[in-house]
Amino acid sequence: MKFLNIIQILIIGFILSSCTVEPVPINYGQDACHFCKMNIVDRQHATEIVTTKGKAYKYDAIECMVQDLPNWAGTDIELYLITDYDVPGNLVDATKATYLISENIPSPMGANLSGFESNEKARQTQESKGGELYTWTTLKEKYK
Repeated sequence: MKFLNIIQILIIGFILSSCTVEPVPINYGQDACHFCKMNIVDRQHATEIVTTKGKAYKYDAIECMVQDLPNWAGTDIELYLITDYDVPGNLVDATKATYLISENIPSPMGANLSGFESNEKARQTQESKGGELYTWTTLKEKYK
């Protein structure tokens, strides 16, 4: 009887742990971009989409992820994540971020597109590097 209880607890634990939807760490230099297939090496521009089932799709640049969005129509996406330019390797909510396109900040695919968790930091960077600011909504419109 105790053996069956232990088995049931293990099965329930496994089921609950496998349902967690969270970012998956990017293995820089090893993972490839889901869109362009290039290796992901830039810690300031990498992005990730996570489905409601917890499957992660990684991108080497914000522009790759945004250009790939039409291919996700009808798919349940739980997380859209970008790297905060000011904190390399730190994934943040793409839908709440502020974006800067500046010729003075190159990005992996040449769109000069960077993302910031803080609107204030994005504005400060814009003051020093120039460029134009976007929200998630206006960025998606630009790349339609």
